[in-house]
Amino acid sequence: MTNIKSEILSINLLLTKMGKVLIIGAGGVGTVVVHKVAQNADVFTEIMLASRTKSKCDVIAADVKKRYNVNVKTAQVDADSVPELVKLFNEFQPKLVINVALPYQDLTIMDACLESGVNYLDTANYEPKDEAKFEYSWQWAYQDKFKKAGLTAILGCGFDPGVTSVFTAYAAKHHFDEIHFLDIVDCNAGDHGKAFATNFNPEINIREVTQKGKYFENGKWIETEPHQIHKPLNYPEIGAKESYVIYHEELESLVKNFPTMKRARFWMTFGQEYLTHLRVIQNIGMARIDEVEYNGQKIVPIQFLKAVLPNPGDLGENYKGKTSIGCRIKGFKEGKVKTYYIYNNCSHEDAYKETGTQAVSYTTGVPAMIGAMMFMTGEWSKPGVFNVEQFNPDPFMEQLNKQGLPWKELQDVDLEL
Repeated sequence: MTNIKSEILSINLLLTKMGKVLIIGAGGVGTVVVHKVAQNADVFTEIMLASRTKSKCDVIAADVKKRYNVNVKTAQVDADSVPELVKLFNEFQPKLVINVALPYQDLTIMDACLESGVNYLDTANYEPKDEAKFEYSWQWAYQDKFKKAGLTAILGCGFDPGVTSVFTAYAAKHHFDEIHFLDIVDCNAGDHGKAFATNFNPEINIREVTQKGKYFENGKWIETEPHQIHKPLNYPEIGAKESYVIYHEELESLVKNFPTMKRARFWMTFGQEYLTHLRVIQNIGMARIDEVEYNGQKIVPIQFLKAVLPNPGDLGENYKGKTSIGCRIKGFKEGKVKTYYIYNNCSHEDAYKETGTQAVSYTTGVPAMIGAMMFMTGEWSKPGVFNVEQFNPDPFMEQLNKQGLPWKELQDVDLEL
């Protein structure tokens, strides 16, 4: 039966030309997406990579051609401009756009998709450029527009958000009758050899980790000072790492889609040296996102900081160690209390060998490709705007094991939380 289903999906793919994909964004995550899409050329029959700087796309395309003998078309586009996006979409006519550009650009890309009749997928929620605010309300507001157009929009399909949400859906489907407590734990135990660097766009990364903490408990959102709640947690094959409660956007959709949750938190590890640098950056005003005047010119301090910090895309070569990201869940199954821990560990060295990037980019880019595959094959395809936990987790989980992000489960263990 499974073989028949696979054959039908393959036939549908060919008949409807569903394999045409356009990727926007040529940073570390975009690099991984292009590599993984090219590795699955039976699903993605035609590929284009577009960015504000076409030369970056050309370098990635040349590497993909050398590694896999797969052609990737490239283009220049300003993702802040709906008319430019629409022109490109109409020329290339993709079935799906994978948006791994800046979160500020989510809405313009969604608008262009609606105007051009193209489906949409991203890895992070929209953020206003002038305010560090992380919520899905702006994108959820597109539900009726996408539904009416008969188009699919898949939100937050990286690792966190993304895989962590699928992990939760998988746990709810197979291991729990009710989930009561969810703790998402994100550990980067790698060393890039730099005094200070961010693992993805500094402008986004620093905004995210310096905001106030927030978690969900007993029907309410509880706000904390940045890094106020912390404790050491043990990570598989890594050991104990100091972990801090921060706010992460998938909590908003998960508590909505799994209403039995009594508490949901997100923990991330930071080294003391990293936090010291972060405090200095904040104290001297370099984390500001508003404009200041310097020598008669308007500049945004955090954008200047981005220009002088190491490029996250160049960290992979000397990166050692691994990441460990997962979900620690407590709830009930058949009237009994149950604990469950599902996670993935990813090696920075292995990620670099395969794609020339570090594991943080790899763990975001691989799920984006898998989400796109789920759409292309019809597994995740319905009109409207959806977070990933609203789809069937099983085929996605199967592909994680095949595409370089194998997961492990621990049952009835001490969650430490």
